[in-house]
Amino acid sequence: MTQWVHPFATGTAADRYLLGGKGANLAEMTKAGLPVPPGFTLGTTACHAFYDSGETLPETMWTEVQSAVQALEQETEKSFGGAVNPLLVSVRSGAPISMPGMMDTVLNLGLNDTTVRALAAQTGNDRFAFDCYRRFIQMFGDVVQSIPHYQFEHILDDVKSDVGAKDDQALTAEDWQRVIAGYRKLVERETGKAFPQDPYDQLRLAIEAVFRSWNNQRAIIYRRVHKIADDLGTAVNVQSMVFGNMGDNSGTGVAFTRNPSTGEPSVFGEYLTNAQGEDVVAGIRTPKPIAELAHDMPEIYTQFLQVCEQLEAHYRDVQDIEFTVEEGKLFLLQTRNAKRTAAAAVKIAVALVEEGKIDKATAVSRVDPDQLDQLLHPGIDPNAPVDELARGLPASPGAASGRITFDADEAEQWSKQGEAVLLVRTETTPEDIHGILAAQGILTSRGGMTSHAAVVARGMGKPCVCGCDALTINTRDGYARIGDRTLRKGDVISIDGATGRVLLGEVVRVQAELSADFQALLSWADEIRQLGVRANADNPEDATRARGFGAEGIGLCRTEHMFMAAERVPVVQAMILASTPTERGQALAALLPMQQDDFYGILKAMDGLPVTIRLLDPPLHEFLPNLEQLVTRQAVLQTRLQYENGAARTLIEQELADVSNLLGKVRQLHELNPMLGHRGCRLGITFPEVYEMQARAIFQATADLQKEGLNPQPEVMIPLVGVREELRRMKELVETTARSVEAETGQTLPCVIGTMIEVPRAALTADEIAEEAEFFSFGTNDLTQTTFGYSRDDAEGKFLHHYTTEKILPENPFAVLDATGVGQLIQIATQKGRSVRNDLKLGICGEHGGEKQSIHFCQVQGLNYVSCSPFRVPLARLAAAHAALVDPRT
Repeated sequence: MTQWVHPFATGTAADRYLLGGKGANLAEMTKAGLPVPPGFTLGTTACHAFYDSGETLPETMWTEVQSAVQALEQETEKSFGGAVNPLLVSVRSGAPISMPGMMDTVLNLGLNDTTVRALAAQTGNDRFAFDCYRRFIQMFGDVVQSIPHYQFEHILDDVKSDVGAKDDQALTAEDWQRVIAGYRKLVERETGKAFPQDPYDQLRLAIEAVFRSWNNQRAIIYRRVHKIADDLGTAVNVQSMVFGNMGDNSGTGVAFTRNPSTGEPSVFGEYLTNAQGEDVVAGIRTPKPIAELAHDMPEIYTQFLQVCEQLEAHYRDVQDIEFTVEEGKLFLLQTRNAKRTAAAAVKIAVALVEEGKIDKATAVSRVDPDQLDQLLHPGIDPNAPVDELARGLPASPGAASGRITFDADEAEQWSKQGEAVLLVRTETTPEDIHGILAAQGILTSRGGMTSHAAVVARGMGKPCVCGCDALTINTRDGYARIGDRTLRKGDVISIDGATGRVLLGEVVRVQAELSADFQALLSWADEIRQLGVRANADNPEDATRARGFGAEGIGLCRTEHMFMAAERVPVVQAMILASTPTERGQALAALLPMQQDDFYGILKAMDGLPVTIRLLDPPLHEFLPNLEQLVTRQAVLQTRLQYENGAARTLIEQELADVSNLLGKVRQLHELNPMLGHRGCRLGITFPEVYEMQARAIFQATADLQKEGLNPQPEVMIPLVGVREELRRMKELVETTARSVEAETGQTLPCVIGTMIEVPRAALTADEIAEEAEFFSFGTNDLTQTTFGYSRDDAEGKFLHHYTTEKILPENPFAVLDATGVGQLIQIATQKGRSVRNDLKLGICGEHGGEKQSIHFCQVQGLNYVSCSPFRVPLARLAAAHAALVDPRT
């Protein structure tokens, strides 16, 4: 028979997939004898049963909950719904993987017209009791009864205005009773029923609401962003209440055992006296730094530091701790592994190794490869002039510029239109998750370093400045004021999440420098990984940058990018438009030294390392003017010709002849489906002189570098091969060119020739193709297009987002390698290719080469290397180490 309810004293940290992260850690802390208010957990199996039962609690489950409440009454010596010494509880979510702020919580549950009087009598504090009751009605109304939060806030603001109170702390018990009366009228008006008075009714409804919040919109978006499975479910924790709002010897706070922004080894956090937990995380009041607790409550501060040391030593990781002080007694409400910035993750991982708490492999596994992107993003140039408007709290590092909006929906809309957006709010709430996701950065006027905005921004690697007191926002009229400056919706500002600065306009940014800790962590990753990591680079600058990031060569050099420079376009067009072989030869002769310089620079930058150079791949018409623009120009000239005479007419006639000639050639080259048309090796076979020129440029550059005493290692890649004969002919052309250059220069030249596998037939006949190829490089961008039958640009612009949202596809296959379909082709090609040539070198060079799930696939398939953009090389090095750590073969 399924056990639905698990008392805290019966679980362990290992049970997180049953008890959720929060429940498992509450159980672990309870066993360790730490001051945890007693309670019980409804596990994730209960969540699944709730949904299977049509979003209602099965009666067997509810019976267990009632028994657990009775046991809690005995343990606490309190009565649930009692007129004396009432038991109040919190109902909180807790998923197996932390999702801070995404699901719902109800506090002070069990209060009603009777128990609020009992609480007041027991504590001798009417104001406290009625404050708790109004909080409960507001949270229950919002979470359980779906009454918008702002409707309660309007009632509270009206009462504060009537009595002249600036903040909640100034309200009296009588004021809170007025607020409660207004809240109850609101509930009855919105639901048609009086606010529920039976605590067991309250509890059942609250548990169901928290389970239901697993599938609220913000939780769904968060899971999608962080790749958390939808079928995990959430646990629900029912815990006896302790109160931080019982006076100045009470309080609540959130703290980290180390700084989650910088990784500095000191307790970091915030607290509020005479407050409940949501006051801190919701940004309603700007809290105090945790260090000031040493002055306000010195004994509690000393005890709390000891608890922090104990928890970090136990979990061997930085902890995010929620605590409450009730009349001078410390209670722990939660601990979990802390969300942290990339810089902090790296620093903390290295520090824990140096302190002997974890080994190098654990340190490497603790840093998410996706986070490293944050460290490679530019910051504000310290030498650039800036116009500083104000300063807030540096909640999440990095620099961002964008047009300001005060609305999360608008931020999402503008971002989809290609705008860089900054989301500016008084404070953010979980409902803003889609706007935070769309924005370049977040700025709030209230809230601290542990507010919702700060925690979520750090987890996403977005710059964030919180608690900017100088900022006041008028969302209704669409403007904000900072000092004497007025900022309108759409104005451009910048934020510096490392210093808390708010700056006017767009700022100059500079590339980040890699720290010693970063380099150390990557060196440990290099010791672990088995996959090589190369870079995609098309010029010496990118090649040099990639080598600086640790690239072990170039896996893809796209020669067509070299033809796009303004001074080369006329020469390329002359080559394409040539009417005779002689004319084409003249244009190619002009291109040869340009290409040779390109290859010389790239091979020199990668001296001693392999450089895979792909011969010209795209259709020739891509180098010509746009067809529609030419048609428009022709029509304009024909119209003008009707109104001109003399010399002007002659000039127009000449231009019209040139445009018409060019238009004819463009139409001749135009293809209905160019991706599947006259490109790649098909171009090389019909115009072999183009590939011969490129091969000559490669080998002449190689010979020049050899004469200088360097060790260039070119690898020539023939693109878009589908049948063996295509590769055989192109290979013969390249080898003949190499021998010719050897004869001319007297140098012995390396001549490694392979192909890019990017059409399904190549993968299926890889054994035949391997007889001619020394390496395969899987071009997973095109292989995905040809396998799915999707045009990437059209798919991503039209329907792929809908496909992933509706779970037709688990991921965008152009971002994460489709292991089932495309991956099967790679597996077939690998097996067939190596059956013919056991030393066949295999790699991937599509954008998947820098994505961690795709890298894991490459590890499992036994590929030799991955190749990605230069800035993703560190990410790929770390991801390759992660893949090796979880590969059972290693």
